[in-house]
Amino acid sequence: MVRAIVGANWGDEGKGKITDMLAKESDIVIRFQGGANAGHTIINNYGKFALHTLPSGVFYDHITNVIGNGVALNIPVLFHEIQELTSRNVPMPKLLISDRAQMVMPYHILFDQYEEERLGGKSFGSTKSGIAPFYSDKYAKIGFQVSELFDEETLYEKVKHVCETKNILLEHLYHKPLLNPEELFETLKEYRKMVEPYVADVSVFLNEAIKNGKNLLLEGQLGTLKDPDHGIYPMVTSSSTLAAFGAVGAGIPPYEIKKVITVVKAYSSAVGAGAFVSEIFGEEADELRRRGGDGGEYGATTGRPRRMGWFDCVASRYGCRLQGTTDVAFTVLDVLGYLDEIPVCVAYEVDGEIIHDFPTTRQLEKAKPVIQTLPGWKTDIRGIKNYEELPENCRKYIEFVEEQLGYPITMVSNGPGRDDIIYCK
Repeated sequence: MVRAIVGANWGDEGKGKITDMLAKESDIVIRFQGGANAGHTIINNYGKFALHTLPSGVFYDHITNVIGNGVALNIPVLFHEIQELTSRNVPMPKLLISDRAQMVMPYHILFDQYEEERLGGKSFGSTKSGIAPFYSDKYAKIGFQVSELFDEETLYEKVKHVCETKNILLEHLYHKPLLNPEELFETLKEYRKMVEPYVADVSVFLNEAIKNGKNLLLEGQLGTLKDPDHGIYPMVTSSSTLAAFGAVGAGIPPYEIKKVITVVKAYSSAVGAGAFVSEIFGEEADELRRRGGDGGEYGATTGRPRRMGWFDCVASRYGCRLQGTTDVAFTVLDVLGYLDEIPVCVAYEVDGEIIHDFPTTRQLEKAKPVIQTLPGWKTDIRGIKNYEELPENCRKYIEFVEEQLGYPITMVSNGPGRDDIIYCK
């Protein structure tokens, strides 16, 4: 069976932990989109890890981990991650890299930095990981697939051609040092040595696995609201964050995806610029940020403090709908135990009108939250294993959110460890 695990909101929903948990029951875990610009935090018996490119199945020796064709593959970052794991006594993971995956080039990272610098106050809040320039080149058909590393003559000609184009921009738009095609070619030869043992025709491998009844887990990055089509455009990422793209980004038929587990956070957080209707500020935000996650709400990749807000029913319902949710995993519920009352955004007010459906960005920027307050439970719920043992107000909060979403909450996470989970249905 193929399952997908994805985020409902801006990313940072706690997918790492849920993926780690679901990976136990999987044979293959596949990253299908995005790059090293966002991370998953995982806490297990080996310690605490922030994964950026590696799939979350790397801590299990029975799992084959796959980097799909839809991923923006930064080869040095990937191998730095592998070294970091093995240096902390994690066994070398089983890894396959799609021969159709495209590579983040060193100049993609430079162009990302230069463009954010050029835009100044109007920047997109990029992590400067080269993701937008990478996808821009992919769709302009001047990107480099992993398979191209193995044909030196053609590769060298393409490198020269691409450098000519890039150097025009570097000289006349950014006024920065020019690219040296010889150096770049040598770098790519180093990349080839690094990836050669892992390169495979991933779609053939996955097709055989599905035929043989293996369990596959598609692992998404970020969440619905960062999708370039359905998110808060243009403050989005550059690849689709939806479960539907899992079929494309892994190379499997769409009808094989039988379950979509959508991770929804018990409050809201976001990294980067863009409309965020339920956002809170000041001491209220600082306290939630300090208490949030494990060790506070800071980006797994960037370390940036996350923007904080109360639970947003409008955005989360929309996020679940676009993902094709079959199951909701409700995370970091334990964090809210300090509150007497818990505000929830149940609707938006736009130009005096109350709306319940998530609007396009222009309207979203004018939206004000309509807040409903629920009673808190004022106790620590970590360690509880059964739904019935949760405090009454805590259960009422879950049931209120479930009703607002319109999708079943089947898992509740009440702590950072992989066993801090309550199955509800």
